[in-house]
Amino acid sequence: MELTGKRILVTGGAGLIGSELAGALADENHVLVVDDFSNSSDADLPDGVEFVEGDLTDESVVADVVTEDLDAVFHLAAADKYVNSAEPRRQFEANHELTYNLLERMAEVGVDHFLFTSSSTVYGEAPRPTPEDYAPLEPISIYGATKLSEESLLSVYAHSHDFTVWNFRFANIVGDRFGAGVVPDFVEKLDENGETLTILGNGRQEKSYMHVSECVEAMCHVVEHATGSMNTFNLGTRTTTSVNTIADIVADEMGVDPDYEYTGGDRGWTGDVPKMRLSIEKLAALGYEPDLSSDESVRRAARDLVASLD
Repeated sequence: MELTGKRILVTGGAGLIGSELAGALADENHVLVVDDFSNSSDADLPDGVEFVEGDLTDESVVADVVTEDLDAVFHLAAADKYVNSAEPRRQFEANHELTYNLLERMAEVGVDHFLFTSSSTVYGEAPRPTPEDYAPLEPISIYGATKLSEESLLSVYAHSHDFTVWNFRFANIVGDRFGAGVVPDFVEKLDENGETLTILGNGRQEKSYMHVSECVEAMCHVVEHATGSMNTFNLGTRTTTSVNTIADIVADEMGVDPDYEYTGGDRGWTGDVPKMRLSIEKLAALGYEPDLSSDESVRRAARDLVASLD
């Protein structure tokens, strides 16, 4: 789908990825953003977009924003995997309901292009690098389970309702916004106390980190070039970064030299996958390759976050 002159709904358009995507799309499209600010704020809304505040578990809100004049729905709204981890049932039910409400309403009004932001967590503890056709998919967290459940709904609408679906399984996405995630967590901790840093697990957890700017570039590239009914793509980098290295990078950017304290074990939390790297061969074959390594992505995010403290 050519991303020019379209009318696009972006759910979660005030979040880290959603705001970057909505802002990029707004240059050449009419973009409507819906967000309830449960994981964001109105200060994070990009310029040049139309905005509706609302909760998409409410079917009346969905009916208001999903109308027959839309060309596509880009669905990034979700119950955050960190914020809602203490309420796993609510997290699962809310995410599933958000997606089902949108798909059902789209079918009613004849809108049939849908972008979804899934997660590497659907793979569970898989061999690395993990390709899109790896099986069996056995997530070990509620967040991964709900994303896989949502993907199954997308498959139904792609194959039985003639939808075109772009389904993205993300590595860890980092950028210049405070919120959940290890990079902003370390910046905030070291801003408060530059002498000691508490690290969840043993610090040897190692994952792929992709900068939000390249994440958005990759998504737009796939939307414009992948034309199948169910298009599933990994988004990440070819390299990984350990939690200890992230701590070193953040400390370096902040000009401090803290002692590290560890909570122990090989996982940061229940359901954490200690090692993750996605295969991006499918993305590369479509013509997109990220320029930044995982370490470079982390450093750029850390530098921007530290600058925003001033």
